[in-house]
Amino acid sequence: MKFNKLALFFAGIILVTTSCKKEQDLDPNAPDALATNRDTLANPSDDFFAYANGGWFKRNPIPDTEKSNGIFRTIGDTINSQIKQICEKSAAENAQKGTNKQKIGDFYASGMDTIAINKLGISPLKSELSKIDAVKDVSSLLNEIAHLHTIGASPAFGFYLGQDDKISTKYALFFSQGGLGMGNRDYYFNTDKETTTIRIEYVKHLEAISKLMGNDEVTSKKNAQVIMKLETELAKNSRKLEALRDPVKNYNKMTLAQFKSSTPNIAWEKLLPVMKVAKADSVIVGQPEFYKALDKTIKSYTIENWKTYLKWDLVNTYASYLGSAFEKQNFYFYSTVMNGVKKQKPRWKRVVEETDDSLGELIGQVYVEEYLPKGTKEKLLEIGNNIRDVYAERIKKLDWMSPETKKKALNKLAKIVMKVGYPDKWKDMSSVNIDKGTYLANVMAVNVWSYNDMITKYGKPVDRTEWGMYPQTYNAYYNPSNNEICVPACNIIVPGFEGRMPDDAVLYGIIGGSTFGHEITHGFDDQGSQYDEKGNLNNWWTADDLKKFREKTKAIVAQFNKYEALPGKFVNGDATQGENIADLGGVVMGYEAFKKTKQFKENQKIAGLTPNQRYFLAYGYAWMVNIKPEALGQQIMTDVHSPARFRINGPLSNINEFYKTFNIKEGSKMFISEKDRVVIW
Repeated sequence: MKFNKLALFFAGIILVTTSCKKEQDLDPNAPDALATNRDTLANPSDDFFAYANGGWFKRNPIPDTEKSNGIFRTIGDTINSQIKQICEKSAAENAQKGTNKQKIGDFYASGMDTIAINKLGISPLKSELSKIDAVKDVSSLLNEIAHLHTIGASPAFGFYLGQDDKISTKYALFFSQGGLGMGNRDYYFNTDKETTTIRIEYVKHLEAISKLMGNDEVTSKKNAQVIMKLETELAKNSRKLEALRDPVKNYNKMTLAQFKSSTPNIAWEKLLPVMKVAKADSVIVGQPEFYKALDKTIKSYTIENWKTYLKWDLVNTYASYLGSAFEKQNFYFYSTVMNGVKKQKPRWKRVVEETDDSLGELIGQVYVEEYLPKGTKEKLLEIGNNIRDVYAERIKKLDWMSPETKKKALNKLAKIVMKVGYPDKWKDMSSVNIDKGTYLANVMAVNVWSYNDMITKYGKPVDRTEWGMYPQTYNAYYNPSNNEICVPACNIIVPGFEGRMPDDAVLYGIIGGSTFGHEITHGFDDQGSQYDEKGNLNNWWTADDLKKFREKTKAIVAQFNKYEALPGKFVNGDATQGENIADLGGVVMGYEAFKKTKQFKENQKIAGLTPNQRYFLAYGYAWMVNIKPEALGQQIMTDVHSPARFRINGPLSNINEFYKTFNIKEGSKMFISEKDRVVIW
């Protein structure tokens, strides 16, 4: 999956196409983003990230309201303004109850009604907190944990329904590690100064939330210690980020009886009906050691300790939708302490983002109908198919893969399904009740609907037409169980070229390389390569080819392990290898497709830049992100994507044409000897 990009949507939208224009055909007075973004004082041989984007960074410092700045934030402001218009128009129409516009308008209005929200305080959670108070024993404790999972919270463990990795035609119940307020296990144990400070601040945060819930100072301190101790116990038995990447080791299918045998204190046969699963024949447990430890923790902590933790988990889930005191405290820890963000965004931006997160399926329908340029779907497919074609050519020419494995790789490539633009059918959200009353109640109603929508699939045939993103979301993904990529509609928009046609170097650097090429390569990265053309976890490699492939993946792991993102903090090459492989494959395939264009063949210059220079600068533009140190520290610890600097410098350091284009010589910081450059696909 691409880095979490925001939607690309500009007021002056123009549909891009793959035909190019000569330099003289473009508006001579229009600035060229690739040229103006550069810092010409930076040396492209030492840091291409700084060279390609440093000029823009100098002119646009990171705002206090953001953890980063760059192409995504600027575009995010634009998409938020567009969705705001949809929300405000919907609210003003006084639409009929139950319609999409009524739900969008009322949801937004409830979020903007800060007077009502502050007046209600924590009362919207009163009934759920009372249920936790009613817990008296282990049985009722487990039932309450199960119930909380159905309303959007996620205490004690992780749970979801998805396709069985080895039988992609069936849905399965997945149990994984979870229950951590700081998300990642390493926050509870790392001893560096930054993480230690976050851990200290987390305890203070727990105390502050407890006080806001009505507890006195002594009780709040005690509660904070209980929660921290319990979460540390859960973290101790959780796997590290890189260990979660192995789909085989994290696939442990067992009968319900076997699961029960490994966790005798947890009556799963009673919990699952509470979680709305009437009858389960088997489960897939990601990390069995976590559940064995959880089984002991259920008994080693008192019922009162667990109730304290459950109340915290519930309030933490919904803190952003409670009164301003809760929201500000939640912002302070998770945004300021963990990400370095000093100020909250304006209220309307926060509510717009939540409306889109919650009702994006409905907003997407309005977006497609009223804003999306015609022909988007067709154009995206055209670019995607061009990338797939050059991918096939590359596979056929690989010198390290046998004909037997090539045949299977090509078969898998040919069967990749491309979901582009927007879905042909939309999810039915008619059962969601939204009104202008209570903001938190609206958010919870959507969470309950989402859970029910997920869990009711159990026992039914897999719906391979379902989408996991909205058309207004600038992101993309590869789903190994379906052997499919999904590229939402707004990926067709290229910022900085409003009112004129982007040239092919830009199109294939951004849409071709960092999007289609990247996602297709996920089908052949360290994880995706373990799934066959039908989406099943099934080895299709010869032993010798698999050995060669793993040697290549080890090389890219070693390369990225050397990148120092912050003083003394390095990129986790193991955890990020899938995205690094996809970045490398993407930029290579984008370039191979670009070489077939008229612009490349005729060596047309635009804004004084050669086709090759424009292509590599366009790829750099795709990851133009400047990030605060605090947020960068969190990304290194919790994210499977490398920092933007290394998503540019890393892959490009392996491409011979890049060396020729920017005259990269031995002794420069980006230089890698030709024999050590990583070539996979």
